[in-house]
Amino acid sequence: MHQHYKIFKPYGYVSQFKIEPNRKSLKRLGELYDFPLGIMAVGRLDADSEGLLFLTTDGKLSNTINSEKVEKEYYVQVDGVITQEAIEQMKEGVAIAINGEKHQTKPCKAFIIEQTPVLPKRAKPIRDKRHGPTSWFSITLREGKFRQVRKMTAVVGFPTLRLVRIRIGDQTIKGMGAGDVVGLVRLVR
Repeated sequence: MHQHYKIFKPYGYVSQFKIEPNRKSLKRLGELYDFPLGIMAVGRLDADSEGLLFLTTDGKLSNTINSEKVEKEYYVQVDGVITQEAIEQMKEGVAIAINGEKHQTKPCKAFIIEQTPVLPKRAKPIRDKRHGPTSWFSITLREGKFRQVRKMTAVVGFPTLRLVRIRIGDQTIKGMGAGDVVGLVRLVR
């Protein structure tokens, strides 16, 4: 019988269990919980990103969740006060580079968040107000290219400062703190 977990991946952790020898300074998810053998991350969040990550022993289910069938929603803090024009550009799709090749992102959902979202405090502070204003928006994708959201915000002129995945399908991080792990019966509907 397969086992499934959801975790609020903290800042500074990588979404894998084995790390190349030259990257020993990174923290691994296995340091947070005694996961069963054969567990794998469903998709990835880079070390600088936080939020919802699924872990499973079911490779087929992992492929389904990583497909374009399932939405992934992120809260993004950017440098500066993001404009509606930038939001519209991202919603329509923008050209980003993936492995040196030009890639046009698919249309997505996005909107400005007026109030700073309530999220666990990040282990490493972003910066202070002396460096200028920041703002937040939500973006929901069905694709997930390498560092896609960060590349999208850079293209429209608002570099990402903090990236938190808050939802995959119908599962969210609501009520979870950084590093929390929850065993699940199912991952998504």
